[in-house]
Amino acid sequence: MQRWLPRSLAVRVTLLCALIAAWTTCMLGMFYFFSARTAILAHADEQLMARAEHFRRMVGDVRTVEELRERSMLFEALLGSADDVLVLRRSGEAPLVEINPARAALPPGLVVGQVHDVPGQPRMHWVSALSGSGPDGVPIEIVAGHPLVSEMQMIAMSRDKAITGTAMAMLAVTLLVWLVLRHGLRPLHRVAAQAAQINPINLAIRLPEHDAPQELREMVAVFNAMLDRLSTGYERLSQFSADLAHEIRTPVGTLIGQTQVALNRARSPAEYQQLLESNLEELNRLRLIVDNILFLAQADHATLDVQRTPLNMAEELRLIAEYFEGPADEAGLRFAVQAQGSASVNTALCRRAVHNLVVNALRYSRPGTTVRLIGSESEAASTIAVENDGEAIPPEQLERLFDRFYRADAARGRPAESSGLGLAIVKAIMALHGGEARVSCTPQGTIRFELVFPLKPRPAT
Repeated sequence: MQRWLPRSLAVRVTLLCALIAAWTTCMLGMFYFFSARTAILAHADEQLMARAEHFRRMVGDVRTVEELRERSMLFEALLGSADDVLVLRRSGEAPLVEINPARAALPPGLVVGQVHDVPGQPRMHWVSALSGSGPDGVPIEIVAGHPLVSEMQMIAMSRDKAITGTAMAMLAVTLLVWLVLRHGLRPLHRVAAQAAQINPINLAIRLPEHDAPQELREMVAVFNAMLDRLSTGYERLSQFSADLAHEIRTPVGTLIGQTQVALNRARSPAEYQQLLESNLEELNRLRLIVDNILFLAQADHATLDVQRTPLNMAEELRLIAEYFEGPADEAGLRFAVQAQGSASVNTALCRRAVHNLVVNALRYSRPGTTVRLIGSESEAASTIAVENDGEAIPPEQLERLFDRFYRADAARGRPAESSGLGLAIVKAIMALHGGEARVSCTPQGTIRFELVFPLKPRPAT
């Protein structure tokens, strides 16, 4: 059914409205036509019966047969048209008076007082009446007939008017519907024109909602929300590509530069070994970046199957503190563990997330301060927090700390071993757990990262 329908919505609605108009006007036209036809025929029958009744009274006043025949001219003058029929007769005898210009055959078996329509004859109605008594006391039958010539012409005119009115009404309704739809669909054209201006270079354009019809506002709002998501994703992808190029350019440039310097002249085995060790360090850094990007890509597409088991937070945080005790001593820092309860987590992923937070804390803590590892359990969730004291972070930068490759300092002054993906990985791990990663900072520079694991895991988003 869809194949033969036109693609234009305006044409579809116009055709449907035209069909509805045609059906409605046809019904009204037929009602008008049959009502007029019934009224015309009923009026003709009433006149015929009234004429027969008038003739019956006139016949009753006649005294002799000769007087009856002398009045034949009067009877003829009282007929409705030149083709009308009037017959006065007695049962079994020849007609006393017969006015029948068209020589129409009288139908047999007429019932007195009823209008008859005889099949097989042209449209002609007959009526019969009996006079009270004839000149000699014998009743006389009055037979009157009327050909429906003028009435049929009137009926044909009514039919033509009904057909003409139906056609004109259908055309008028179709034209009006088309004009109304063209005017009513202008907001769609404006929306389409606005949408045509949207391109990857200019994703800030949004469809107008204030002047959109009520039926389109929901669609426009949903479309604008989709554009917001696309714009955010495109911006993040562009930033991600730029930051990724920046991160990879440094180790690749280092590898190329060191190799070119080594090839300028012959080197001793020790120098070549030192070059290879330096190149291996840069290659390991590239591998770490690639591994982190691969993990984030898998997390974004929900390709990781997270199996959760109970985790003793106090024991796990103590092990992590012991693992990072050496780097903490080198940075002049110390650990404090305060934890109790358990959490339903994937142990490997949870450990990786906490490791990233601890590495971040060791990197940005002030020397001589304490990195605090905190674990707590409530009725709704388990929380692991990492606190450290460092430089205060402005509020507008806190929420962006979990963005990929984002750096709070414009100079990008991180140590060379940082890939800028640690906190983004933390956020992805929490999304896989159906939890949430939070960050807060006091004016004094106390930075607190929280990992909230719900007791009843929610679907990852």
